[in-house]
Amino acid sequence: MSGHSKWATIKHKKAALDAKRGKLFTRLIKEITIAARSGGDPDANPRLRTAVLAAKAVSMPADNIKKAIMRGTGELEGGQIEEVMFEGYGPGGAAVLVNVATDNRNRTVSEIRHVFSKNGGNLGEQGSVAWMFERKSQILIAGDKANEDQLMGIVLDAGADDLRQDGENWEVLSAPEAHDRLLEAIHKAGIETLSAQVAMVPKNLVRLEGKNAGAMLRLSEALEEHDDVQNVYSNFDIDEKELEALAQ
Repeated sequence: MSGHSKWATIKHKKAALDAKRGKLFTRLIKEITIAARSGGDPDANPRLRTAVLAAKAVSMPADNIKKAIMRGTGELEGGQIEEVMFEGYGPGGAAVLVNVATDNRNRTVSEIRHVFSKNGGNLGEQGSVAWMFERKSQILIAGDKANEDQLMGIVLDAGADDLRQDGENWEVLSAPEAHDRLLEAIHKAGIETLSAQVAMVPKNLVRLEGKNAGAMLRLSEALEEHDDVQNVYSNFDIDEKELEALAQ
């Protein structure tokens, strides 16, 4: 497909380091807390179920998960977290969405604006770039874990909209409602996944090269390093070889 999903794979590899630093746990706890506001039963709350599965996948203790749910439902104090989606442009005109969870919106707005401006981007108004993305289930699978015919049969039967090849990897896209069903079908077939999330997937891509490509990756990494940032989405497309060299 493109460098965009390749970047998602690189981010997944970096998540191991985040997990060691505890940052991944912090992000997942925030997501569980926010999701639990719509109901504390994972079986009846798809977003919470997805968040809990992600937490279990990185061996988060059950007690941490339980307390995060209880904070979200109001059974424990400390659930005053606001979810905000920032929109802006990166170097070369790439669109950027930044999903944050914060207990101080004014502080976070100021800090996110500073990260954009420091790294060659601009924070935009609400609605300025969100229309360029679709909310979809996005599952990445290493290319050596399944062949096309095998994977096609599994994911189409489970309700996938599209199966794309991205060099070494497969990308499975579907409606958010099909996420759990697809993930279960893939795992039931004994196929490991690199990552699985309900994400904002770009409708079209913007090709970046040279200085703009490097600057875009620096912006992405700087945003993801911010403590309040949950996810960063963009529509940039960078050649695989250039992307891998820049990501070292």
